Amino acid sequence: MGTLWSFVVERRQQLLTDSYLHVSAVLQSVIIATVVAVAVGILVYRSPVGSSLATALASTILTVPSFALLGLLIPILGLGVAPTITALILYALLPIIRNTIIGLDAVNPAITDAARGVGMNRLRVLSRIELPIAWPSILTGMRVSTQMLMGILAIAAYAKGPGLGNLIFSGLSRVGSPNAVPQALVGTVLIVVLALILDGVYVVIGRLTTSRGLK
Repeated sequence: MGTLWSFVVERRQQLLTDSYLHVSAVLQSVIIATVVAVAVGILVYRSPVGSSLATALASTILTVPSFALLGLLIPILGLGVAPTITALILYALLPIIRNTIIGLDAVNPAITDAARGVGMNRLRVLSRIELPIAWPSILTGMRVSTQMLMGILAIAAYAKGPGLGNLIFSGLSRVGSPNAVPQALVGTVLIVVLALILDGVYVVIGRLTTSRGLK
């Protein structure tokens, strides 16, 4: 424990920087993935075939191992942030697309019919009624994707991506040296702690942004 604490104290600035980069990369990827996934969900949720196809394609991407996907992206995008963020966005799509479709499909048709009856057009029905009702489901998809990406990003150190994965890889590559185990352990623990903090943030956002009638 003494060695572990000494490592944290000596590298606290690096740990803070890597933690910030890790969280920033994940949140940016989730935001971009949410925009894409919600747009796809809106386009296909009324079509069983379209919904199945969109979900199947996103599921296929999720089955590709992280190392393999990064290996395919590196020759095209090079090393660093570009392949890392691209991979994270692709992995984040499935939970958000699926939950967007589920949320929109669960809207009671009687509500939308009533809205059209009072003169609301398709866009207003979508933005004022359907998306707010589907929001808790969409947020759950974002929450799942965020937790998943926190772990996947650690592997992106293979492509020289940002975040705490570099700390873990560096520690594992130096097994036998005094700081190897503390380095890998601190990186792993920080990812878990940050993931739990972000999960708590999502809970708060859900409570603040969800209509009381939907809670």
